[in-house]
Amino acid sequence: MTANTALKSYLEVRRSIPSFQMGEPGPSTEEIIEMLTLARRVPDHGKLAPWRFIVYRGEERERVSRELSEVAIANKPDISDEMRKVEETRFTRAPLVIGVVSTAAPHVKIPVWEQQLSAGAVCLNLIMAANAIGYSSNWITEWYAFDKAVYPILGVKEEEQVAGFIHIGTAQVPPTERARPELADIVTFSGETDVL
Repeated sequence: MTANTALKSYLEVRRSIPSFQMGEPGPSTEEIIEMLTLARRVPDHGKLAPWRFIVYRGEERERVSRELSEVAIANKPDISDEMRKVEETRFTRAPLVIGVVSTAAPHVKIPVWEQQLSAGAVCLNLIMAANAIGYSSNWITEWYAFDKAVYPILGVKEEEQVAGFIHIGTAQVPPTERARPELADIVTFSGETDVL
């Protein structure tokens, strides 16, 4: 199988695994460095590298989960026991969580939107890099990705934005397929009719 055929085969079946369906083993330090090295190879107009990574592993995941849950429960003291458990395990479901942080800022030539898109490309590249090394992954944004009040807990600066938290580990169950949009519903050939 050629490299191009292997990539096509991968993209035909690529599927995220929910973080609560991941477990050990997680990536080693060497594998994390390899994934981040691959993930940074994205379109980046102006070579700004308008993003950075935060690696959460080991006890740090527990600290972040604990502190985020304290904020969530303080904000909604009457949440259900089920939601309380969800909040208490935000960063401990998978062995590794990598935050992709957009550092996009006004630039004389490069629009902020393009810089943010580059951060999104990093998230997808990181998912694919994790899969290429043999791990499952999931790109997650939840309330804490958008609440700047908890950014100090996460190590994110006030002027930054979270592009996503990539949860990485070993799948504990086989992946299942989900419905994808029909091409006829999402594709337009400009100036042409009845193509699909």
